[in-house]
Amino acid sequence: MNLCDRGTLRALLGRHGFHFSKSMGQNFLIDPEIPAEIASSSGADKTCGVLEIGPGVGCLTAELAGRAGKVVSIELDEKLLPVLAETMAPYENVEIIPGDALKLDLSALAAEKFRGLRPLVCANLPYNITTPVLTKLIEAPCFESVTVLLQKEVAHRLAAPQGSPDGGAFALWLQYHMEAEVLFDVTAAKFFPAPRVDSAVLRCVRREKPPVEVEDEAFFFRCVRGAFLLRRKTLVNSLSAALPERGREAVQKAVEDCGLPPAVRGEALTLEDFARLSAALAE
Repeated sequence: MNLCDRGTLRALLGRHGFHFSKSMGQNFLIDPEIPAEIASSSGADKTCGVLEIGPGVGCLTAELAGRAGKVVSIELDEKLLPVLAETMAPYENVEIIPGDALKLDLSALAAEKFRGLRPLVCANLPYNITTPVLTKLIEAPCFESVTVLLQKEVAHRLAAPQGSPDGGAFALWLQYHMEAEVLFDVTAAKFFPAPRVDSAVLRCVRREKPPVEVEDEAFFFRCVRGAFLLRRKTLVNSLSAALPERGREAVQKAVEDCGLPPAVRGEALTLEDFARLSAALAE
């Protein structure tokens, strides 16, 4: 069954009385080359167990099944479960789990389902849950890599060079834990129904150790988030608001001691800059 063919897709969904849900961000790929390329880019092989979130009708799932030792796909929409039961019937190494990925213990799930296999993630993520899902996946240390299709603008922002205006607090948090790279873009025309924006494939590989050393990781990220609290304001103004217990004079002195310009904004700082700045503020 060609799950990327419009006619086949319409007939399949019609048989099961399925209707698209805008609230769930359901957009299915209709170019067979895209799921094949995503699966290949994930690095999955027979030694891997792949976690997928939001399989849809299973076009990416099928590609992963042909490469990985096992694929576990979490699907929230109960109306897609009978569809997946039909499309995934030929694949003995695929297991569909009904549920909400944001409410499941993904580390425990990987430990249970992927015994003897290297856990990784590959998925076409719904746009509306990109940040919380990525956060949950990165906080689960068992996953060696995360390869996801998401909104183009978001993907490029998360992989933006540190110190560029395109980055942000979440991008720096992600890059502290992972090496992030945009692999390729996917136009809206490759989906059914077509979304309003283009997409891109982001690959994140877990670092063996963070790129900077910090004594207090919680305070370090408090400084990172605080630097973007008032994004249009200077770093001193933003951090003064985020760290009221430090006081403006202490913040200003720490910025100066780190050799940063007085009017610098948080977006201009790298992880190394934030490591030095958080250490200065902690003293």
